[in-house]
Amino acid sequence: MTATKGLEGIVAATTSVSSIVDGVLTYRGYDIDDLADHATFEEVIHLLWYGKLPSNSELNRLKGELSASSAVPSQVFDLIRLIPQATNAMAALRTAVSFLALYDDEAGDMSREANLRKAIRLQAQIPTIIAAFARLRVGQTPISPKEGASISENFLYMLKGEQPDLIAIEALDKGLVLHADHELNASTFAARVTVATLSDIYSGVTSAIGALKGPLHGGANEAVMTMLEEIGSIDNIEPYVKQKLANKEKMMGFGHRVYKNGDPRAKHLQEMSRELGKLTNDLQWYEMSVKIESMMYALKGLRPNVDFYSASVYTTLGIPRDLFTPIFAISRCSGWVAHILEQFENNRIIRPRAEYVGQSDLKYIPVELR
Repeated sequence: MTATKGLEGIVAATTSVSSIVDGVLTYRGYDIDDLADHATFEEVIHLLWYGKLPSNSELNRLKGELSASSAVPSQVFDLIRLIPQATNAMAALRTAVSFLALYDDEAGDMSREANLRKAIRLQAQIPTIIAAFARLRVGQTPISPKEGASISENFLYMLKGEQPDLIAIEALDKGLVLHADHELNASTFAARVTVATLSDIYSGVTSAIGALKGPLHGGANEAVMTMLEEIGSIDNIEPYVKQKLANKEKMMGFGHRVYKNGDPRAKHLQEMSRELGKLTNDLQWYEMSVKIESMMYALKGLRPNVDFYSASVYTTLGIPRDLFTPIFAISRCSGWVAHILEQFENNRIIRPRAEYVGQSDLKYIPVELR
């Protein structure tokens, strides 16, 4: 047996949830461009979980179930109040989602019907948890979700306490559609490994959140915004990029293991970044991003990934930087659940082997002779 670092190139599972073939991302056979241009996030949730786009009645039923399930147990707010203000937002989310399981009477029910009901609650309550954490840490009172509002509208409303603009709702919803699933990414693989032991759906999603927390996965968009602020202005871009490349340092938001000719999701967020910049009369982050993209392609032949423009989109929406990755979790929960359900349908415990490279043929020596 020979190890492959990072399991690169290894096919570890079969799936009908999503695919990346020749640089084209699809959900259940639908091109991401088609979905990004036309579908709402709730439609994508139905597609991922039930295998098809919903009829009008099915969509209304799903939206009603999500809306009715968006309130969280009061004990979760009590827990969040105990979390130190400086706590990483993803660490707080990981803890709160795990805590949710303690107040779900169906947590241990492994039937598909119960798992779908738990999936509804998880998908609906994660945005409520994130918004509550963001408000409680600055001394504000959590805001109850609005009945009948979409996930995107509700999250922005609960976060800021005011009705969001339609373009803000559209921007966030498009971001959620684009981030919903991505084949066997690190967090999805973590979720499938966990539930392959026949652990419960809450354990699977908690594992996934832990994996998404890392800066090489979900945290990349936060790092992009940190980079943009560090550069400061468009005039500083050229020396900054050249210095980074000369030092062989990574430029955040560029390159992707499975996309050699560019991430197909990036162009949608680039356009949304431009539209939001025009709306707010502040195109600084958009224009800086475009110039960085141009330089990176000219100098290294690299295209931006989905994280690159999502940073400026979320910043222009007035979302705190450390909530970028939790918002990613709102979206990717839909994909995690789809893969968890698929894993349960034809389960085999995921247990790869390792190539041993340590010492051999050692003999035990009594402790007094060592």
